[in-house]
Amino acid sequence: MRIATLTSGGDCPGLNAVIRAIVRTANQEHDSTVVGYRDGWLGLLDDDRVDLYDDDAIDKILVRGGTILGTGRLHPDIFKANLETIKANLADARVDALIAIGGEGTLKGAKWLADNGVPVIGVPKTIDNDVLATDYTFGFDSAVAVATDAIDRLHTTAESHKRIFLVEVMGRHTGWIALHAGLAGGAHHIVIPEVPFDVSEITKSMERRFQMGEKYGIIVVAEGAQPRPGTMAVDDKGVDEFGHRRLGGMGQLIGEEISRSTGYDVRTTVLGHVQRGGVPTAFDRVLASRFGVHATRAAHRGEFGSSVVLRGEFIETVPLSEVVAKVKTVPMQRYEIAEALFG
Repeated sequence: MRIATLTSGGDCPGLNAVIRAIVRTANQEHDSTVVGYRDGWLGLLDDDRVDLYDDDAIDKILVRGGTILGTGRLHPDIFKANLETIKANLADARVDALIAIGGEGTLKGAKWLADNGVPVIGVPKTIDNDVLATDYTFGFDSAVAVATDAIDRLHTTAESHKRIFLVEVMGRHTGWIALHAGLAGGAHHIVIPEVPFDVSEITKSMERRFQMGEKYGIIVVAEGAQPRPGTMAVDDKGVDEFGHRRLGGMGQLIGEEISRSTGYDVRTTVLGHVQRGGVPTAFDRVLASRFGVHATRAAHRGEFGSSVVLRGEFIETVPLSEVVAKVKTVPMQRYEIAEALFG
């Protein structure tokens, strides 16, 4: 069998671990070959490919961040308009199965290909942990570790200067990173997209801390957080070429409101893309490796149109339709646990 793989969407720690696992499993268990397409779907469209060998070079990528194949985004309309080109390129490369590694958008593309006769297996990745049907995605643990380390460091400087720090983390539609990093870092308030906020309530919470003698505060804000209607004015920044709402600056806006109301010294730190970079944590290396092994085995079993997922302690395969049915948001009972620790 000849397997193709690609990494699409945003980069995240653990992608190289999946690639390594696919190459080694294909070669050692099945005597199969692997070809990688560069820069995601665009590489498949342009037939930009490279043979991947089970050698010393592939072995060493386990600990590397990013992806050796490169990644990118392709507009869905362009993608769907080139189905015949995609099929022709796969046939020219003698590909029997395609393993697509990516988040929600990539997996939707994989499902569409599967619906149109392309033999595809999906591997879910995203630092946002918002892919349905899997308990965790690789990349999430690494992003939380980076954010938690930043919060830990801000505690000492905030306390020394009697400041309030707003820490803005990634999370367009969901607050998984904000929730986990906020809990792990002992944040005094956490703001997520699933729960519209009232800035006056956050302000009162900070005022109580200062009145009780704890003269500093840490607030973690997901970039996609939104105020309750009528509680705070927010500029509409429009949408990008993919129809995504342009984000950024919510932490700064909340901080300005708190400072205006209280007179406290308030600072904002935006972590941004550092959450995606660097080496993957041990958890992400293991999960990504397991995904790669199981995806390769699923391809050899002919389980096309499916995706590998983590369910409890086990890796399973489920239909891609189940994985892309909707975005996995933070349940209220999980947020209520964090609320119990606010203040």
